[in-house]
Amino acid sequence: MSTRKNITATADELFYHNGFDVTSFADIAKQVGISRGNFYHHFKTKDDILEAVIDLRLAKTRDMLRLWAEDAETPLDRISCFIHILIRNRREIAKYGCPVGTLVSELGKLDHVSKSHAATLFTLFVDWLVIQFSDLGCEPQDARHHARHLLALSQGVSSVAQALQDDVFVDDEVNMMLDYVAEIARTNSLKRKS
Repeated sequence: MSTRKNITATADELFYHNGFDVTSFADIAKQVGISRGNFYHHFKTKDDILEAVIDLRLAKTRDMLRLWAEDAETPLDRISCFIHILIRNRREIAKYGCPVGTLVSELGKLDHVSKSHAATLFTLFVDWLVIQFSDLGCEPQDARHHARHLLALSQGVSSVAQALQDDVFVDDEVNMMLDYVAEIARTNSLKRKS
């Protein structure tokens, strides 16, 4: 891995675990194992690192969504992949919250110039979910409503799991989210048959 990529990956982890605002150049340089002078060769400002971290997260999210679309046979299966990310990451979520939600929230509080760039992570999920709900037979405005609602549910689950330090809570909520989507699929299937 190149030094720049190592810095970005390390900053991504530190921003998630500690927060963007409190993570310093020195924290990142120490974790990577480089001098601050060498660090400045790759990134001039903390905002430059933040942009690289957001771009890294966007790339990872696009790859993940592409894999879900390729690997899951039905729209219901693909939406289930989105929901099950809460299960796969429940320990981290209970400790640190959602990596997307915490970053977007922090940058919003700071009124940081990169807050809209970070919010693009949410847009990626919503746009992908809209396609899946459309493929389930939802009308366009319903597909968008369900996509945003599901994203809001997942963010709420992440926030409560973190606040309560309860990763078991995630399992029950995931089951309710799966039931919600299954009911939408069932209702749309009945509409198509009638």
